[in-house]
Amino acid sequence: MNILLKSVTIIDSNSTFNGQKKDIFVENGIITEIADNISKVANQTISGENLHVSAGWIDMRVSPKDPGYESKEDLNTLTNAAMAGGFTEIVTLPNSKPVVQTKEAIAYIKNFSLNKIINIYPTGAITKNCEGKDFTEMLDLFQAGAVAFTDGDHTLWNADILLKTLQYLAPIDALLMNRPEEPSMTIFGQMHEGIESTLLGMKGIPSTAEELMIMRDLKLLEYFVGSNPTDKMNSCLHFSTISTKQSVELIRQAKAKGLPISCDIAAHQLVFTDKDLHNFDTNLKVNPPFRSQSDIEALQKGLSDGTIDVIVSDHNPQDEESKNLEFDMADFGIIGLETTFSVANNSSKLSTETLIEKLTINPRKLLRLPIVKINEGEKANLTIFDPTQKWEYTSKNIKSKSKNSPFIEKTLIGKSIAIINKGQIHIND
Repeated sequence: MNILLKSVTIIDSNSTFNGQKKDIFVENGIITEIADNISKVANQTISGENLHVSAGWIDMRVSPKDPGYESKEDLNTLTNAAMAGGFTEIVTLPNSKPVVQTKEAIAYIKNFSLNKIINIYPTGAITKNCEGKDFTEMLDLFQAGAVAFTDGDHTLWNADILLKTLQYLAPIDALLMNRPEEPSMTIFGQMHEGIESTLLGMKGIPSTAEELMIMRDLKLLEYFVGSNPTDKMNSCLHFSTISTKQSVELIRQAKAKGLPISCDIAAHQLVFTDKDLHNFDTNLKVNPPFRSQSDIEALQKGLSDGTIDVIVSDHNPQDEESKNLEFDMADFGIIGLETTFSVANNSSKLSTETLIEKLTINPRKLLRLPIVKINEGEKANLTIFDPTQKWEYTSKNIKSKSKNSPFIEKTLIGKSIAIINKGQIHIND
């Protein structure tokens, strides 16, 4: 298939055409020409006002729910949601049923996406059943195609397990991803601990629970680096979905010391605070919880100065039976694949180019994946988008099987128009 993009602004710091408005011709999955005006005949032409093109977006944190929880999401609806959100690649967590801890489980996810426009990269569980007790066969999982290692929704609470995982993964240069939370401090927690949780009479999840785990992990990493000197600059420890002002500062200081770390935030953490929970909307029940305005401002600053490397969706589908309950009975999580770019575009205070780097270049570097470039002769892995287009996110146009989103019926700014990958094209409604 031949595809022609007309008058698109190229957003790619790795491209010689970065910031320029050009025509792009894609022939059988390869970018064959980039010029001011291309008049070749194409099977599909995309044109419009204020179109931009970047390397295909990649989401580092997606809960697939398949296998085991297909009533919430299956791989087909997950793929549809990713396409609608402008993602050409997604990274899935291992918290399915069964847990992704065998070569067969890795193959199940990888094989599904072989002929799809979306690439799906599975992570492998670090411990059996993500319980934090016994190791999985991580080397086998790596050879089978696991792109990183994590217990996903579960924190590596055992310090010895985390340290030994760093040591075990070092020879294969694989990334360890940990969601920082001291679990003993968050039992029965429902929302951010503070004045609002007291007023609402709900058990709080303190910021200290997250910050304490980051402090512990950084101390263990210092010990690991001190006993394993290396010239490698790759991050070997990644903090997933940080949410507090102090967490940002701890990571900023650690990076200044040269520790090989990285981190991400969920896009929705930039929008809501604990004050928004007064109507007990369970679509606002997430973990980590929505915190204070000062925390949001710290996250925005961390994005701007490079402390925070990546923005993720933290896509976590939950069905009606899991959300249409009293707040303290409802499950945590919201869907985010379809709204991540728009939400970050509205609330991150980043330039378009910097935002795109946190959705394209940075996550691929951390995951040791090939860097996608918009140059002639390169494979076409592209997202076409309009950063100024207004659109309404409604329950009718949601592609995910679940509908647990606080952005339903809201007008968002910035929309994915189409994606191109593996010689295929998908144009959004």
